[in-house]
Amino acid sequence: MPAYGKVDSAFFDEHIYPHLGAEREEVAVGPQHGVDFGVIDFDDRSLVVATDPISVLPELGFERAGRFAFEVVCADVAVSGLPPAYLSLDFTLPPSMTDAEFATFWQAFDREASDLGASVVAGHTARYEGCSFPWVGGATVMGVGDRAEIVRPDGARPGDTLLLTTGPAVEAVGLLTTLFGDEMELLESTIDTARERLDDARAVRDALAAAAAGPVTAMHDVTEGGLRGALCEMTASTGVRFDVDRERVPMRPGVEPVCEYLDIDPWAATSAGSLLIAVDSSGVDPVLDALESRGTTAAVVGEVSAGSGAYADGERIEPPAADPSWDVYADYV
Repeated sequence: MPAYGKVDSAFFDEHIYPHLGAEREEVAVGPQHGVDFGVIDFDDRSLVVATDPISVLPELGFERAGRFAFEVVCADVAVSGLPPAYLSLDFTLPPSMTDAEFATFWQAFDREASDLGASVVAGHTARYEGCSFPWVGGATVMGVGDRAEIVRPDGARPGDTLLLTTGPAVEAVGLLTTLFGDEMELLESTIDTARERLDDARAVRDALAAAAAGPVTAMHDVTEGGLRGALCEMTASTGVRFDVDRERVPMRPGVEPVCEYLDIDPWAATSAGSLLIAVDSSGVDPVLDALESRGTTAAVVGEVSAGSGAYADGERIEPPAADPSWDVYADYV
């Protein structure tokens, strides 16, 4: 188990997977390492469900922090192609958070949920000693739809095309420069550009637009472990081979100089807002058009074939042992 961040597949397989409570036949997709959501079937309808921590970063300003938190907790359901519909939220707040600060955060969160048509149906809110920013609770998000509408995490097939939105490390670079940019010996213009990358960390509506536009066979959000982790997780769950062309992977402004300065591999750093999408070859242009019409950077980066594992320019990719952005965060703190 790494010092920071989510557990690896070995820890999951040894300690978590063997102990999942009772087996129920309606659980169509249960917990799996690297799989974004679970699925419960009820006749011809299905419930997609995912749980994530709630992060509140005061340095963003509490309104912006509310929008960011909503995007992060809803992305894992959105990659199923179903819109998030119901949320259950647990806030364990630090005593230092004032009523006014929480109200600003919560009203921004509410506006995002209302715009998407998602309803908060249950929750718990309290202050507790020992709690601190940024991790202040957890959220369970649910979507409901026809079973056939779900973009399954293991659906990629030989002959599919791989698309990537936004690009590597946008979340890591945006957050680290927002929190610690004043301490970095980089040009002010570089820091300002890098801080803008947090505006790219919005994948929920991109995922829904992609699923609606064409025959998307699988989708995964690029979070902890970055693009390397996402490629390995997606191939492991699907049982096919991914081949990626490094030159075709988009890189947003500000990412490379900050990653070089911090000595982190952008392909290994968290990038909420980026989506790795497998698409039937007949749907590539409609999906790209739908994403680009939203102002989202998107590119064809590779293909799916029979076999196993993920490769970049013919070289096998291995998942990172840990997301390097965690160590950078800890060092600055």
